Amino acid sequence: MRTSRLEAFSDGVLAIIITIMVLELRVPEGPTLHDLGASATGLLTYLLSFVYVGIYWNNHHHMFQLVERVTGGILWSNLGLLFCLSLLPFTTAWMDEQHFAATPVITYGVNLLVCALAYWVLQSAIERDQGRGGALATALGRDLKARSSPPLYLAGVLGTLLAPWLGVALYTVVALMWLVPDRRVERYLAAHPAPGQ
Repeated sequence: MRTSRLEAFSDGVLAIIITIMVLELRVPEGPTLHDLGASATGLLTYLLSFVYVGIYWNNHHHMFQLVERVTGGILWSNLGLLFCLSLLPFTTAWMDEQHFAATPVITYGVNLLVCALAYWVLQSAIERDQGRGGALATALGRDLKARSSPPLYLAGVLGTLLAPWLGVALYTVVALMWLVPDRRVERYLAAHPAPGQ
C-alpha cells in the first residue's frame, strides 16, 4: 500500500489533537491584562504541547518522504504513535488545571516518554521493512537526538519529584532541542533524487 492514506489520516488526527488542546484554553474572566495573566499557565502548557505535536508532525512528514510502501506493522506502529499523541490534550489540561502539581507533571512527562518510544517503534518498523542500508536508516545515521530524548524525559519525570518546575524545564529543553531544523532527510533526498527528477 502507498503512504498517502496513512499520511492523510495522521495529518487529520494531529490537527484534531491541536484543536482539542486549544478548546481546553479558558477565556479570561475580564478585559484586562491582569485577567489574561490568570490564563497564562494554560497558554504556556498549550504552547509547549503545540510545539511537541508540531515536532512530531514535522518529523513524521520527513520520515514518510523516505517510505515507498506501508506494511501492516507500519500501520499499527503509526496508530500506536497517534494513540500516545492523542493523550496529550488530557495530560496537558490536567497539568494546567492542577497548576503544575507533581503528579500531573510526572504524568505529562510519562506521556512524552511514551510518545518518543512509539515514534521509535514506528521508525524501527520502517527500517526493518526497508532492510539494512535502507533510505531511512541511511538518512538518519546514528540519530543522537532521538536517542537522547527518552533519558531526558526520564530525568524530567525524576526531577519532578524534587521540584515540578525542574521537570517542565527538562521537557522544554527537549522541545527546544527538536526545534532546531533537522536537515538529514532533506540532504538525503537531495543526494538521492527519485528517477525522472
